[in-house]
Amino acid sequence: MTYQEVLAAARACSGPFCKACPVCNGVACKNTIPGPGAKGLGVGAMRNYQAWQDIALNMDTIYENGALDLGVELFGQHFDLPVFAGPVGALKMHYGEKYDDLAYNNILVAGAKNAGIAAFTGDGTNPVVFAGALDAIRSNGGAGIPTVKPWDMGTVAEKLEQSLAADPIAIAMDIDAAGLPFLQGLTPPAGSKTVEELKEIVKRCGSKPFILKGIMTVKGALKAAEAGASAILVSNHGGRVLDQCPATADVLEEIVAAVGDRMTVLVDGGIRTGVDVFKALALGAKGVIIARPYVTAVYGGGEEGVKVYTEKLKAELADTMRMCGAHSIAEISRDMVRKLK
Repeated sequence: MTYQEVLAAARACSGPFCKACPVCNGVACKNTIPGPGAKGLGVGAMRNYQAWQDIALNMDTIYENGALDLGVELFGQHFDLPVFAGPVGALKMHYGEKYDDLAYNNILVAGAKNAGIAAFTGDGTNPVVFAGALDAIRSNGGAGIPTVKPWDMGTVAEKLEQSLAADPIAIAMDIDAAGLPFLQGLTPPAGSKTVEELKEIVKRCGSKPFILKGIMTVKGALKAAEAGASAILVSNHGGRVLDQCPATADVLEEIVAAVGDRMTVLVDGGIRTGVDVFKALALGAKGVIIARPYVTAVYGGGEEGVKVYTEKLKAELADTMRMCGAHSIAEISRDMVRKLK
């Protein structure tokens, strides 16, 4: 399959909210929740996407010609590309009837592993969803990262124990999910966590790296570092939990400057191409997470769709590196990009 064929196939089975657009920029799904759109005015997803477009590349082809290396070492593992597929839940509600969460995670985890990357998996109110995601990770030799919602501490402890049994690459928590309606008003209460609670969570993860998703300020990054997180994910949940957030690209550099020497900094939000991946790495991220386009890839082509989209990212990243003078991921530097705004 080609990527265009994947998109065409996805359009035939996605919806009604997701349109499997040629460019997933948050415009066609604006203010459609349930659905992949953003909260409130719907500008969050669009702002994320546009911020990457407002960064230009500095072309430089005066350097020694040579082979490119797109591989990275993260969380004690080698990946062919500094990209992870992001966690997505409630697939039928948001994206269409073709797949439920269990079937989607089975395809995504296997497809990502075969493409040389790894997938984050989601969580939900139905415990079968999380257990099924762990089964997918376990059956693929631990090649995945389960993402636990910020439930009450008792529920979190149970899910961490289940996660450790699957021997994943790392364990994540999307603490920004505290803004999701279904998480609010529960008994016992779910939602935001204190530094002390996060320290307990990190301790329960044992030797597994703990990734805290949903950091958008230096203040939040410093608290995550104090709690002992191995990594943070600069993310505003695709604009789905708080309207009028800044774009992730606009806060990434200051967060890297504050904690990048102490922990791994990842970023998501509107990253759609290998060119965007390059820009994120140039601003200091060690890797990126891409969620919605991988849903389209699965709906349009199953495991093959995951491979096709990943290969597209690789080709675009390689071309950008070649034209900007970087032979390896480590050679991508801040002077290779220019912010236009």
